[in-house]
Amino acid sequence: MWARSSRRATAAGVTGVSAAMALAVSFIGGWEGLRTEAYQDIVGVWTVCYGETRGVQPGDEYSVAECDDMLRTEILAFERNLDRCLEREEDIPPGMKVALVSWAYNVGTGAACRSTLVRLANAGEFAAACHQLPRWNRAGGRVIRGLTNRRIAERELCLAALGQPT
Repeated sequence: MWARSSRRATAAGVTGVSAAMALAVSFIGGWEGLRTEAYQDIVGVWTVCYGETRGVQPGDEYSVAECDDMLRTEILAFERNLDRCLEREEDIPPGMKVALVSWAYNVGTGAACRSTLVRLANAGEFAAACHQLPRWNRAGGRVIRGLTNRRIAERELCLAALGQPT
């Protein structure tokens, strides 16, 4: 969706792609929060910037611009990985896609691709897939208020993209 080839993108498509990426960066970045110095998250994983965990070591530091670039790059990577398990990717409205990429960014694409949510999306049951999001509100085996709030927001974005009541 956002990573489409420039050969295939029309002027209107580029605008839509740019708008979807801007929404994804704003939405995901807002939920992840920005910390430019490495810290341990609530389950003890070293984390930096907007929730980046891969290769993060104690003492790592990044500028805001580096974190912003990292987030855009990671969003594209998570979208590509999620697309590998979504059989109906082209049918998913942009707002729903942003919600799903946000969720996958947080839980990992491995877990996302093995989920009932993706199975429902692949069956074309998009609203039912959106309603699965609140189930993903745990870290370290316990319910986390921030994850509950994030999943509610993702579900609302997901359903709104489908024209469904939230």
